[in-house]
Amino acid sequence: MVEKGFNSDVSWLGTQYHVQTEDWGNENPFLVSRVFRNGAVVKSIKTGYHEVLPSGPTSQSKAIRLAMKIQHQEILDLLLSGKLL
Repeated sequence: MVEKGFNSDVSWLGTQYHVQTEDWGNENPFLVSRVFRNGAVVKSIKTGYHEVLPSGPTSQSKAIRLAMKIQHQEILDLLLSGKLL
């Protein structure tokens, strides 16, 4: 089974966050990351395929997966550096 996205639990300045990144698929070509605190979404980032994949929507799952992984890591980096919220 292929994972639909990435999930991470992190703590920053004593506060727990859950970061979730998922691919909404070719029918709705976006990569979406959400940051949760106490179960509520505190930040949402939506990136169109056209922004991260030069050729636009594609069936190349490896390219989509890599773009999703990069976005997820960037969100974690921004959160842990205090630049996201």
